[in-house]
Amino acid sequence: MLSAGTKSPAVVLLSGGMDSCVCAALAVQVGEAAALHISYGQRTEEREQRSFQAICDRLGITNRLVVRNQALKLIGGSALTDESIAVPESQGLRRDIPVTYVPFRNAHFLAVAVSWAETLGASKIYIGAVEQDSSGYPDCRPAYYQAFNQVIRAGTREGRIEVVTPLIAMRKAEIVRLGLELRAPFDLTWSCYSRQDRACGVCDSCVLRLRAFHEAGVVDPLPYAPVAQTV
Repeated sequence: MLSAGTKSPAVVLLSGGMDSCVCAALAVQVGEAAALHISYGQRTEEREQRSFQAICDRLGITNRLVVRNQALKLIGGSALTDESIAVPESQGLRRDIPVTYVPFRNAHFLAVAVSWAETLGASKIYIGAVEQDSSGYPDCRPAYYQAFNQVIRAGTREGRIEVVTPLIAMRKAEIVRLGLELRAPFDLTWSCYSRQDRACGVCDSCVLRLRAFHEAGVVDPLPYAPVAQTV
């Protein structure tokens, strides 16, 4: 329970990627932030977890929780969790859902976040979901979060926890600009779907990121493989 005059903390889902890093930078501007990282057997699991810890260090977030979700790896069905499914090169923005979609992943993440938020007495959960300039994942749509907030209201003790998506309607270049204003540590983030040494530059996530930095007029601080020369 929170004592009188104590600010309610906020839980931030921090994957270690660009968007979640900006969300974390926003959260620490507002008040006390608690960072949650969920590893789920993804290809770049180790690299993402290193980014999570480094971002927390830079932003001064001391309250951290790292959770391992075994279910998503066992279920498979995604190029991110199943080694038999290749991570494709980006084909640009499209309407079909790509093989990098992890079935209902964000529901798993949010369930943990809500449980932790209840325990901490947190009233908000930040997640860096983006609908614009994205790969088209169904669990990154505004309607999804509106529905999930209804579930939280019905299924928690006081029903006061809210998932907030401050980036959901923004273009990627706008997110880069916001992150620069907030001094988000982009140099510590990791976005690549397939590699952990140098970003591949050709998967959806890399291409979207490279384009965003280019359109924002700044250089992406990440190291890329030699193939990543165009946006």
